[in-house]
Formats: sequence, structure tokens, C-alpha cells
Amino acid sequence: MKFKGTLIALSLLFTAAISCGQNGPTKQSQSVDEPLVGVWRGQMGGLPTVVLTITNEGGSLSGAVLFYFQKRKSVDDPWTATPGLPEPLFNLRFDGKTLQFDVSHRRAHPPMTLSDPPSHFHLTLKGPNAAGLVNETESSLENQNPGAGLPMIRSDY
Repeated sequence: MKFKGTLIALSLLFTAAISCGQNGPTKQSQSVDEPLVGVWRGQMGGLPTVVLTITNEGGSLSGAVLFYFQKRKSVDDPWTATPGLPEPLFNLRFDGKTLQFDVSHRRAHPPMTLSDPPSHFHLTLKGPNAAGLVNETESSLENQNPGAGLPMIRSDY
């Protein structure tokens, strides 16, 4: 009799566990960094400037950045954009509104940049799927007020 009661209790517990596990993520269980996850694109002059991909794998933010080099052959020619090499993001820190991260600058314009320290950036959320990207390293070198940064638009992968 005691075995039958234990078996019923275990069956109820197993059924409850299965039914709880079938529910999708709730609003409360969603990560605070969910507005960041996706592909962020920035443009200048109608041409791509930067693509920033941010993921959350296993509760940890990670990502990569791809910068475009904009150039033209002469002042009379149209501007073109050529992608550079993708670089991983590191030292990611997100406070709920601003993501700060570093990017290696070694391969930016070799060989003169091979010993360069990392560049520091921040991406500040401005609204749903909208943010501003600032390169703090260049802003501090030029003594400029970075303001809102390069407008970035987020999309899902």
C-alpha cells in the first residue's frame, strides 16, 4: 500500500514537471539582453558601414563586427563600400541600456596597425530595434563629442 502511494505521488510529480517544461519562455524568464540579440546594421551615405552580430549562447553575450571601407576612385566617381575582415567582440558589458565592448584593431590597416591596442565601442539602445554606435577610441583621439553615434537598426538573424 505504501508503495502504491509513493508511485502515485511520483506520477503526479512527473506529470507536473512535464507540463511545466512544455510552456514556452515567459516574459519574466526572458533575458535582460534580449533587445540586443540580433544583427545591427549601420549605413552612411546609403552604403553599409558596419554590421554587428550579437548572440546570447548559454546566457553569455558574444558577437562579431564587420566594418566596411568606403572609398571612391576620384571626386567624380561614386562611393563604394568594401567589407573588411570580421572581428570578434570581447570584454562585453551590458547595463540594460548600453553595451560596451572592445575590438582588435591589429588587422584594420596592416602593417601599420599590427601593434595597435584594441578599440573601445559602445552601443546605446535608443528604442525598439534602434541604437547608436560610438567608437570611443576615435572620439577621444579627435576630442569630439560623440553624441548619439552612428544610427544602427536591429533585425533578427
